[in-house]
Amino acid sequence: MGKLTEFEKQVIEQKGTEAPFSGEYHQHDAKGTYCCKKCDAPLYRSDSKFNAHCGWPAFDDEISGAIKRNIDADGQRVEIVCAQCDGHLGHVFEGEFLTPKNIRHCVNSVSMTFKSATAVPTVEHHDELATFGGGCFWCTEAVFSALDGVKSVVSGYAGGNADDAHYRAVCSGMTSHAEVVHIEFDPEIISYESLLAVFWQSHDPTTLNRQGNDSGPQYRSVVFIHSEKQAEIANGMMNTLTNAGVWPNPIVTEVSAFDGFYAAENQHKDYFALNGEQAYCQIIIKPKVDKIKALFAELIKDK
Repeated sequence: MGKLTEFEKQVIEQKGTEAPFSGEYHQHDAKGTYCCKKCDAPLYRSDSKFNAHCGWPAFDDEISGAIKRNIDADGQRVEIVCAQCDGHLGHVFEGEFLTPKNIRHCVNSVSMTFKSATAVPTVEHHDELATFGGGCFWCTEAVFSALDGVKSVVSGYAGGNADDAHYRAVCSGMTSHAEVVHIEFDPEIISYESLLAVFWQSHDPTTLNRQGNDSGPQYRSVVFIHSEKQAEIANGMMNTLTNAGVWPNPIVTEVSAFDGFYAAENQHKDYFALNGEQAYCQIIIKPKVDKIKALFAELIKDK
């Protein structure tokens, strides 16, 4: 992590905002990559930067997997943070029609550093993303966090809009969201097929909009796919499992295109790791985690 000045800490760690038209990159137009000031992760490419006349750097696209979205505490705006270190960047807005992509990432200059095109190293990045919903995300997060090759697991919401992507609204069952986990993994260590195998073993994919005592569309079984290849693998595995009669009832898992992820509130992060002694964690979550660890060990042994 880079060493931050007091003002940088105020913006990046305390969610402050620099004054408009004051930032280093407000009218910056060099070719290269904008990276996180705190952890140096690449965030935006210069070809997605445009002049929004708003006083801050604006981008209409992001580097895949680089940005996470959170609803502000007042529920009015969507915050954007670095997916690697959670450093505050700014806010994202849609519906302004400023570019054909119809999105504006409004970013504090102080939250970024810039690397010119000649200075950006060509490092191959093989990590991939997977997004699954299989009931309460406390359980699902704990299960996938236990697997080798999984870099990060974040609980949150997918399948709906930004304006109601918060716990109270999602729990009402009146939004389109599902409780999901957003997984970054190294496919050279753990395959997408293995993640799916764990997914289907960690919940009941034959109960519609229900997992145990948790009932509602937010608890539906769903795979949000990030590519055509993931769609082929997920649908193929479901056909195989159905034909093999693994469960007495039909699989009702939904396969949908990934269209955005909204991280859950802080109190839901690492729930099992931070609350492992609670009765719910000991009775419900821990047996699932132990089962999946044993299953994954068998998968690795079979290879």
